[in-house]
Amino acid sequence: MSNILVPIVVIAIGLVACVFDIRTRRIPNALTLGAALAGLVFHLATSGLAGAQMALTGWFIGGALLVPFFALGGMGGGDVKLVAALGAWLGWSHAFWLAMYAGIAGGVLGLFVAVSHGYLRQAVVNIAGMCRFWSIFGLQSVPGMTLESSAAPRLAYAIPILVGTMVTLWL
Repeated sequence: MSNILVPIVVIAIGLVACVFDIRTRRIPNALTLGAALAGLVFHLATSGLAGAQMALTGWFIGGALLVPFFALGGMGGGDVKLVAALGAWLGWSHAFWLAMYAGIAGGVLGLFVAVSHGYLRQAVVNIAGMCRFWSIFGLQSVPGMTLESSAAPRLAYAIPILVGTMVTLWL
């Protein structure tokens, strides 16, 4: 039963997160933290302490992979918590691949958003500026180029996370 239940649950979590992210640009803590706790309880109930360890490790790895992007101001905390929650359901190795595939999907969708908003040239200029800033001041938030301060078009990152989830489940 858990073989089919886990994919259904993680896709449902991802879909609900997408709806919130598209409508409000936020992913609620009740969803992310509730999903993480539910994943932990589910795996503890179905696989004992080994299952709980798998869920906690997946939660930790899922979150840890995205914390640097959050710390640099390029990603919201809800996105980090969403990948962590999905990692609690899927385990650490799937959380790793989910984050990788979400990154690829985010890059592709980000290009689409930039092109569709006539922002591609400015995006390239901004990336070059970030690289120059980092080469001088080290890896830190770039003033004027964070989620809070940038006028760039936004991508609801729950969408690439859902794509990364589905590719991970498929492969």
